[in-house]
Amino acid sequence: MISTTFRLAAVGALATLVSGCVEETTTTSRMPNAAEQACLAAVARETNNGDVMLSGSEFSQAGTLVRVTVGEYRAPWTCIAYSDGSTGEITFRGTDGGN
Repeated sequence: MISTTFRLAAVGALATLVSGCVEETTTTSRMPNAAEQACLAAVARETNNGDVMLSGSEFSQAGTLVRVTVGEYRAPWTCIAYSDGSTGEITFRGTDGGN
């Protein structure tokens, strides 16, 4: 009985330690704002793949950095959306592939 209790405690402690190594990402279920929508459309055009998902965004005066994932394997892309409605710097952020 003591052996089983010790094992369960050790497993619980290990799980707690490992959970601290998980990197959180900013995903959202809300409707994308205008800047995010512009980048979602731009990345879809650039990749020729309509399966795009908003991963997160960061606003600044210079432009909004939008993080997008694409396709079945959720390939990471970024895009800058500007206040005039234009987009730029559409960039694949993964290691290979891109679609």
